[in-house]
Amino acid sequence: MEHRTTTQEPPRKTVGTGSVFYSFAPWIIFQVVASPSTWEYAALAALAASVVLAGRDIVQGHPNVLDLTGIAFFAVLCVLALVLDRQALLWVETYAQVIANLAVAVVALGSLFFDPFTAQYARRTTPQHLWDSPIFKHVNVVLTAVWGVAFLVIAVLTWLAIRLPGASDWLNWVIPILLLVGAVKFTQRYPEWYRDKALS
Repeated sequence: MEHRTTTQEPPRKTVGTGSVFYSFAPWIIFQVVASPSTWEYAALAALAASVVLAGRDIVQGHPNVLDLTGIAFFAVLCVLALVLDRQALLWVETYAQVIANLAVAVVALGSLFFDPFTAQYARRTTPQHLWDSPIFKHVNVVLTAVWGVAFLVIAVLTWLAIRLPGASDWLNWVIPILLLVGAVKFTQRYPEWYRDKALS
């Protein structure tokens, strides 16, 4: 139809999925490594990964909210490990993974009220004149919500794993991995699907 000009159509790659994954990498590292006896090392590894992966964006003056949250969160954990005694850190040892997953969920879902965090990545591969388009906004609201809900569910699962140790493998590993893989696949496929649907 005449009104569907090429300047009005968003590009097919609406979100830089790889960049989104890089920002989640430190949190995934923490999730994999952290345990009651290793959470300090997990926090240090995740902090190092956060700084390395976000370094270029910070230097260039456009850091992402998830990257900044990761640096702050894991830095706080490292400081706590240094200044508090073992008894005072029992709650961190027990709930470190729950708190980390909940932090990601809060950041992701909270960004829906301001600027969906996936939009920060999508703007890197989308022309500026399309940033305010309904398709661009809708896609990033949906993707941000999916990631936020995924990590909220994972937070609940890791909390349940503490109370149901017999099911810890499923609650700490199998189901969370399936959720993350599902979120990645959805992020890869949904933008193009919705774009084609909206323009059909």
